[in-house]
Amino acid sequence: MGPEFIGLVFLAGMLLLIIAGVPIAFAMLASASVGFFVIGGTLHAETQLVINIWDRGTSFVLTAIPLYLLMGQLFFTTGLATDFYDCVYKWFGRLPGGLAITSVIAAAGFGAVSSGGSTAVATLGPMCIPAMREYKYSNRLGTGAITAGATLGALIPPSIFLVVYGVWTETSIGALFIAGIIPGLIMGAAFSLLIISLCIIWPHLGPVGPRFTWSDRITSLIKLLPILLTFALVIGGIYSGVFDPAEAGAAGVVGLLVIAMSMRRLSWSALRSALLNTMNIAAMIFVIIVGGHVMGRFVVLTNLTSGLVDMISGMNLTPLMMIAALTLLYIVLGMVLDVWGMLILTVPFVYPIILDAGIDPIWFGVYVVMMVELALITPPVGVNVYVMAKVAPDIPLTEIFIGVLPFFVTALFVIGLLSVFRDLVTWLPRLAFS
Repeated sequence: MGPEFIGLVFLAGMLLLIIAGVPIAFAMLASASVGFFVIGGTLHAETQLVINIWDRGTSFVLTAIPLYLLMGQLFFTTGLATDFYDCVYKWFGRLPGGLAITSVIAAAGFGAVSSGGSTAVATLGPMCIPAMREYKYSNRLGTGAITAGATLGALIPPSIFLVVYGVWTETSIGALFIAGIIPGLIMGAAFSLLIISLCIIWPHLGPVGPRFTWSDRITSLIKLLPILLTFALVIGGIYSGVFDPAEAGAAGVVGLLVIAMSMRRLSWSALRSALLNTMNIAAMIFVIIVGGHVMGRFVVLTNLTSGLVDMISGMNLTPLMMIAALTLLYIVLGMVLDVWGMLILTVPFVYPIILDAGIDPIWFGVYVVMMVELALITPPVGVNVYVMAKVAPDIPLTEIFIGVLPFFVTALFVIGLLSVFRDLVTWLPRLAFS
């Protein structure tokens, strides 16, 4: 029994464990551990586990994860997120579909201090849905805009998914952060243009919102300061070379604490809630990272990766053809796996292939995160859709999925655009680190 066959057997075993409901991290650790034992015996399995867990678990870069998570939690628990939404609402609510556009912009703003995702849906939903109902918005447009807009947080820095990709592939996290800015802005603009176009063609989908005076609008701009200052501190510090990604996360947390205290928003209950939520999420991500690293090492030892690289290299695919094939693969995986499942099961295999094809690993990191964003809104798994269904229980799940569909197609169009014009992703980090 060759190593490739052993690798396939335990990879299939890992998939069965995941389907059976075992958490992804533990499914990976269990499959890899038994696989190491079958290959080389007890001592070999123990050595591989200790070396790989220690190597990845003690990485200094991992300290960035709880720091960025804490930034996002503080932003929500201190009410700064509500202030930010109120400001955007006053400026864009009067456009066709203005309330839906406000949700998209607010989601992008949340991404500047957190990783968005389901937390953004849970925060935006209670703020946006009542206002949309008051102005008789279509349930499909309203829930679709919030659900899809929340995925922007996975791309706009600081992104936890980009941190994890950077750790796994040893790619510069600072460069990944800066690379995510332009694609995130393009995606947000594309979603906003989609909403405006739909509401111009069918005005009943999103009637214009309330009118605010210029005085109200200008006064509301002060509510942008916390997020702008935090974003400038974190990304500006990385861009200028003052901070590395982990130090920038610490600076961002301190900055938010100072802002919240100066605004008298930092209560003990808000701080306690932020810390507890951060610990729970960070612990989950740590175990996933370690489990993914161990499983990746097992895949390498069984020659699955090298065999796959050789097979695909022999097909003589152009980079665009390879990206098209990967896009189709990720869409299919998004129907049955969550974000972490997609990252874990693909990056160890795909990363060597894209390097062999001459594709920039920074571009690929942004591309992977954009594809796993789609998993958040792809049926039947679509985590963001189910969170929205809990926020608005009177709206059928099918209505939310139908509302998300135009945003899904728009996101694919943007991904295609960035695949053809890859310099849109790589230009800014080249400029920053030249």
